[in-house]
Amino acid sequence: MGLRHLLSRRPWRGFNTFRDRDELDAFIEWPLWRIAAEAVLFFAPPRFPRTMMRLPLNQPELTSQPGWSPGPILGIESSCDETAAAVLNREGVVLSNVVSSQVTVHEKFGGVVPELAARAHLGRIDMVVKEALATAQVSKTDLAAVAVTQGPGLAGALLVGVNYAKALSYGLGIPIMGVNHLQGHIASAWLADPAFPLPCIILVVSGGHTHLYRREPDGRCVLLGCTRDDAAGEAFDKGAQMLGLDYPGGPAIDRIARSGDRQAIPFPRFHQAKNSLEFSFSGLKTSLLYRLRDLAVPLRPGQVADLAAGYQEAIVQVLATKAFAALEQSNLSALAVVGGVSANSRLRAVLSERAACKHIRLALPPAGYCTDNAAMIASAGRQLLMRGERPSSDLDISPMEGSMVFNGESCTGFPKRKETAYS
Repeated sequence: MGLRHLLSRRPWRGFNTFRDRDELDAFIEWPLWRIAAEAVLFFAPPRFPRTMMRLPLNQPELTSQPGWSPGPILGIESSCDETAAAVLNREGVVLSNVVSSQVTVHEKFGGVVPELAARAHLGRIDMVVKEALATAQVSKTDLAAVAVTQGPGLAGALLVGVNYAKALSYGLGIPIMGVNHLQGHIASAWLADPAFPLPCIILVVSGGHTHLYRREPDGRCVLLGCTRDDAAGEAFDKGAQMLGLDYPGGPAIDRIARSGDRQAIPFPRFHQAKNSLEFSFSGLKTSLLYRLRDLAVPLRPGQVADLAAGYQEAIVQVLATKAFAALEQSNLSALAVVGGVSANSRLRAVLSERAACKHIRLALPPAGYCTDNAAMIASAGRQLLMRGERPSSDLDISPMEGSMVFNGESCTGFPKRKETAYS
């Protein structure tokens, strides 16, 4: 049952406006109908007649774009717990990058609550988009395209951004491009350094991802390795929770570790078969749990700092070692490290030191482009459009990790090997 038909029942006046139970059930199944409808009404420019506004969302006018003419592009990101919007100009320069964080919503729970995240996105997305347009001094009618994160991520959170972007695309008559969240992080390496060379090695390291890719000159990405269990960001968050630190855990450990001794309490570091580029952090997390069990409670501040410093050092050294091993195996001399964990001060210091010693070109985006943001989504969407990718108005979310496919391989399909070792 179509959304246009259901909205004709004016459900905002009450559920008794529906003729029967089937209509009510169909209405409930439509996600985020009101934000989509409001976006269409707000963004529809006067040049569109109202008869066109009644066309179905899969109208042929939007699915048969002859070719994209570069212009301002709006990016929207809502995959997890940041509501973000950004505007890039026709040359790809960032004009605005607005991020609304949900830390205060989730900190009492020690992690992201999907339902609360979706509701927070729903209440903020319109305000964030308007602020991004105003900051960029770009009118909605000047936009040439909209790019939006379609996955992986939290399903409810993704639905907010995707439905809003589809309504915006429909109302303005501009193409919409779905962007994989990892593609967005990868694109962030070129936001601050447009001349960064290809081919190169890219380490994507964030709250939900730890992946190594080789990016080819034509833009293709080949998966070299990924985590077998927890991502590095998850290891930071879970470690911080065990240490009684604030949420989010990564920045909390980074802060307190600066006053600790990295060598005082050593932690195991994951190794596998020779030349393996896979990661694992579950053993490290278990090691911290056992150390805390054996120590007297409550811990002294100095003990917490030493534990945080040693724990962080184990994560950092594994990430750096694997990244430079990938460079050596691929015979490349350019490395980009992106994602929220790339903002970690110790990781940046270790990477910079090793890169200088080995004469490696290193790209570390500014902190504002490391964590989830919409500038990277707009940049990735722009790259896809410039390469001739076809936009689609029937875009849908892809919340699962397996939807990320580069060169025919996905992380969930990455080969698992039996031999593992910690030292």
